[in-house]
Amino acid sequence: MKWSLVARNVCDLVSPPRVVKPEIQPLTIEQAQQLLKYARGHRLETLLTVAVTTGMRRGEILALRWADIDVQRGSLQVRRTVDFIAKHGYVETEPKTASGKRQIALPPFVVEMLKSHRIQQLEQRLKVGEAWQESDLVFTGLEGGYLNPRYLVKLFSRLLTEAGLPHIRFHDLRHSAATLLLSMGVEMKVIREILGHSNIGMTADVYSHVSLAMQKTAMDKWNTALKNEDGEEDNEEDDDGAGGVLAIK
Repeated sequence: MKWSLVARNVCDLVSPPRVVKPEIQPLTIEQAQQLLKYARGHRLETLLTVAVTTGMRRGEILALRWADIDVQRGSLQVRRTVDFIAKHGYVETEPKTASGKRQIALPPFVVEMLKSHRIQQLEQRLKVGEAWQESDLVFTGLEGGYLNPRYLVKLFSRLLTEAGLPHIRFHDLRHSAATLLLSMGVEMKVIREILGHSNIGMTADVYSHVSLAMQKTAMDKWNTALKNEDGEEDNEEDDDGAGGVLAIK
């Protein structure tokens, strides 16, 4: 079209299929606690804890390096993502948007878990010996290379079954992090920065159902604030005889 080699774009005649978004299935706080309880001692314990608390994408977690973690400040940097592509192997790329490159603060208990995970990784390195692939990756395969995404999903699915939890996608841990942060009263702007969304509208759109539920909970409190014991609005006149003044309790 730009080069005037064709008179029209035939793609304009096509009706694209309707994009169906997968249903979000975030974990409740009780389910998240159950998952991490059953993950204790499991090779995915630290990885899943990072996923639940930071909302990082699978590819971001698998591309995370020790150089990206600042133990003293208690934070990490998201700089890259990785995926396995058939016939190409593992392919590292930068996050899709500038906001995808971000710094995330870590809870103190997660920092301690990462320290312990580092020691376990060094022990595994000694056990493997010369076969170890030095990559500086935080979460690796048994010989230091990338942890296969499909194998990760397989282990995750098996752990969900053992914990008696509903089957969810690994990506739902990202949704779980955002949902739980919202329920704890964390501002939408802060959650946007943690997730790396390009704008707050995206965050608000994805988690509108959560914020609406929170609004309803807040609005229900008006019943306590503006209703008397009989469930009727308190319209008692004040001492000057002026009516219509609500007595807020």
